[in-house]
Amino acid sequence: MKLQSLKVEQLRQFRQPFALEHLQPGLNLIHGPNESGKSTLVRAIRAAFFERYRSQAVDDLRPWGDSAAAPTVELAFEHQGAQWRLVKSFLKRTRCDLSVGNETWSEDEAEEKLAELLGYQYPKRGASKAEHWGIPGLLWVEQGTGQDIEQAVEHAGDHLKSALNALVGEVASTGGDAVIDDVRSKREVLLTATGQPKGDYKKLDKEREDLQQQVDDLQLRVEQYQGQVDRLGQLSQAFDRTEQEKPWDDARRQLDQAREQLQQVEQLEQQQEQEKNTLAQLVQNRELLEQNLGHLSRLDEQRRARKAELESAERKLQQTGQQTAALAGALNDARAAYENARSQLQLARQQEIRQRLEQDLRQSEQRQQALSQNLARAREYQQQVDEAREQAKANRIDTAAVARLKTTARELNDETIRSGTVATRLSWQLQPGASITLDDRQLEGQGEQQLLEASQLVIPGVGTLGIAPGGEELASTRRKLETLEQSLDEQLQAMAVASVEQAESRASAWEVAEQKRKHAVELLRSVAPAGLEPLETELAELQAELKAVREKLEATPVSDQEVQVLDLASAESALASAEKRLNDAEASDRSHQAQLLTGKQARDNAKAEWLRLEDEANSPERQQQLTRLTAELARIEQQQVSLRESMAKREQQIREARPDILRQDIDRFQRTIQTLQQTQEDRQRELRDIRVRLEAWGAEGLEEQLSEKQAELEQCQRRYQELDRRARALDLLLTLLTDKRQALTRRLQAPLQKHLNHYLSLLFPNATLEVDEHLRPGTFNRGNELGQIAELSFGAREQMGLISRLAYADLLKEAQRPTLILLDDTLVHSDQNRLEDMKRILFDAASRHQILLFTCHPEKWQDLGVPPIDLQKLKS
Repeated sequence: MKLQSLKVEQLRQFRQPFALEHLQPGLNLIHGPNESGKSTLVRAIRAAFFERYRSQAVDDLRPWGDSAAAPTVELAFEHQGAQWRLVKSFLKRTRCDLSVGNETWSEDEAEEKLAELLGYQYPKRGASKAEHWGIPGLLWVEQGTGQDIEQAVEHAGDHLKSALNALVGEVASTGGDAVIDDVRSKREVLLTATGQPKGDYKKLDKEREDLQQQVDDLQLRVEQYQGQVDRLGQLSQAFDRTEQEKPWDDARRQLDQAREQLQQVEQLEQQQEQEKNTLAQLVQNRELLEQNLGHLSRLDEQRRARKAELESAERKLQQTGQQTAALAGALNDARAAYENARSQLQLARQQEIRQRLEQDLRQSEQRQQALSQNLARAREYQQQVDEAREQAKANRIDTAAVARLKTTARELNDETIRSGTVATRLSWQLQPGASITLDDRQLEGQGEQQLLEASQLVIPGVGTLGIAPGGEELASTRRKLETLEQSLDEQLQAMAVASVEQAESRASAWEVAEQKRKHAVELLRSVAPAGLEPLETELAELQAELKAVREKLEATPVSDQEVQVLDLASAESALASAEKRLNDAEASDRSHQAQLLTGKQARDNAKAEWLRLEDEANSPERQQQLTRLTAELARIEQQQVSLRESMAKREQQIREARPDILRQDIDRFQRTIQTLQQTQEDRQRELRDIRVRLEAWGAEGLEEQLSEKQAELEQCQRRYQELDRRARALDLLLTLLTDKRQALTRRLQAPLQKHLNHYLSLLFPNATLEVDEHLRPGTFNRGNELGQIAELSFGAREQMGLISRLAYADLLKEAQRPTLILLDDTLVHSDQNRLEDMKRILFDAASRHQILLFTCHPEKWQDLGVPPIDLQKLKS
């Protein structure tokens, strides 16, 4: 079997159609990074073969978030020279079509054909599992399962043995083969290769299941009918009893009583709230009375406090007045010191101005000297610029025109040389005194000339010779020479030169003059960036400034040599110190005056407040107010006691009445009335529905239908049991006969051992791997090491599992059974040396089988000798 192409659509990440085509019959390396779709393609191949097209257990094939998708897989493969094509769709649009040449199968028939071809079976219901996969489950290795070989061999055991029987047919040919074939043919009438019913047996099984389902449905409906009759009687009794008793009336009376009790309690709560407000008002009035009494009682304390404040203010005022004379003397001394420091600063500033003018004068003189030197150099550089400009002007010529002139001259020279190779060459050597005439030009002695056009040669005493150079190339050359000569003359005239050399000389002289001019301009800019005129102006302005500085210096007075003058910084520091001393003295004086005023004001205020309090304490109105406030406070206290007693009694009444429970009772009785009435309405509605349903079911005659279907089921069951006993007997007989052939299977272990040893020698030289009676790899022997495969390391078990699968594939190929090997990211736990050996093994197996190797590490397989298939590139 050789897979040629794989196409998927609406399958997981492949929402759009994707095709994997042109698969090679040997080794195929398919790579891509994680989440690129490798495992999805492997899953698609498995689903195409293993999953029923109508199965609902393949929801994992649906693209994420697309509930309307119909995952589709299309496979094209070749087997025994025939072209096979399989198209299978799942979920929203189920279908299965299989074509082989001109033959086609669909739906279940197509799936059974595939199962017989590859050697697997389908589950009766649900998703396909490992126990159904048979030969493909052995040869198709999922990611991370390469080391699990025993269970895969067990699931493929029957198919392997069938292939081995076909492989050794001649060796096992005995008289019993005809019996086995006869039993097998009769069994195949009733059972498929996987033991599933077929033909009449399958139809009877389906008919029996359908009849049983119909009987069960009718039985259920009869039971429901009887249950509805019982329910009708119960509901009728309950409905009539409730209509007579009317329990919602008692609940309504209890609701009215609860509402009346709650209303009485709410009135008590209102009275309680009113008295609470009255009590709060009394408490507030009492607080005001107590505040007034406190104010009157505090009046004596305030009077004594004001007397003490008056005495303290008089003492402070007296102490402050004693400091006046000392502060006045300090202020006068500070003012004298400040005036002296200001005089010293004025002398220092005059001296500083004169020194700065002298320094400015020296700097200006130095700057005048530098400007004079720069101006002299600038005038010299300006003269050089003017001379270079005159030289450039005298030799100015168009350099582009000179370049064109040189090009024309070069082309003329090249064409002249070329014309020499194609022109007619005339050479002569005459006797002394002899001459000939060429186109009116007399020739003597010896010489040579090229002829580009027709000429006449006159030989005295002989005649005239006509010379006509031939060839179209010569004519073209002559015309081109004339054109180039004319163009050269016109260009020389336009530039007013006699030759190309003269033009080149003028161009060179112009370039030299331009270089001199540019150099002189740079020198001029270095001393006069803005030109001569600004430099001359700057010098004139500096001379005027120098004159002004001299005048200012002469007008500045010279300090007296006998008077010591401080430097400016010292004078300014001394003035700042004197100014700070004066400011401090003035601030102290102002603060002292403010303290005097504040002391007098404080004394006067304290005296006035003390006199006011004296008058207020001795007034008769104060005594009357004390008496009135005391009586009012006693009356309010008596009212508070009376209100608190009344509120306590009423609070006890409210608490005993439990208004919260009364509100709950009202809510409970309201819900009870609603529930009772709703329940009665539901009963009435259910009674009406049951009566209608019973009338409809009674018209259908359910019990009669049930009796008829039970009779049909019994008849079908008898026919089914006959075929079932026959099928079981044939299956048992075939099993017994095939058991006798187990010896042949053991004999076939030798070929399997041969293939295992072939691959094992490439991985473990001198090692052996034995298979047990169930064709599973078991004992591993290498030198002194002896044990089971399960005892090896994970990587070694993965390698042994792969070579065992390749050996099984070789046996199946010998039995002319289809083989296809799928490897999904296998051998990831192999070290570099082992991996190199496994590559040799895979390359060898690819000469006999088609291998699809999926990997996300293409760099590890780049030396397999096959072109890799990049999934990312195919998807782009």
